[in-house]
Amino acid sequence: QVQLAESGGGLVQAGGSLRLSCAASGRTFSNYAMGWFRQAPGKEREFLAAIIRGGGSQLYADSVKGRFTISRDNAKNTAYLQMDSLKPADTAVYYCAADPKLHTLVVATTDKDTDPEIWGKGTLVTVSS
Repeated sequence: QVQLAESGGGLVQAGGSLRLSCAASGRTFSNYAMGWFRQAPGKEREFLAAIIRGGGSQLYADSVKGRFTISRDNAKNTAYLQMDSLKPADTAVYYCAADPKLHTLVVATTDKDTDPEIWGKGTLVTVSS
C-alpha cells in the first residue's frame, strides 16, 4: 500500500511560483497514476492535473492549464506540481492522490461514486495580493 505526503506549500506573492512535492512510500508508486487537487475555504475540492503511471501523458483543468505543470520521478517515488503565475484565487489546501486508473483521478470531483484509492493529507498554499 502506498502512502502519500505533500510538501512545498507556503506563502507566496501573486505572480510568484511554488513547487509542490508528493512523496510516496512503498515500492509500487509506478503502478499508480497521480493527481493533484485543491480545496479552497468554503468551496468543493477541485481537480487540477493528473499524470499517467509512466509520466508520458498529463491532463489539466482549464483553470490551471498553462500555469501549472504536473510531473513525476518514479525513481524517487515522487510527484510534483510546479505552479507559476500564482494568483490569490489559487489559495487553497493542495492534495495529491493516487489511483491505478487515470480516469478515476480525472472524474473524482464530478462523479460521487468514484474516489481515488489513496489521498495525502494536504499542504496549504497562500497567495497574497
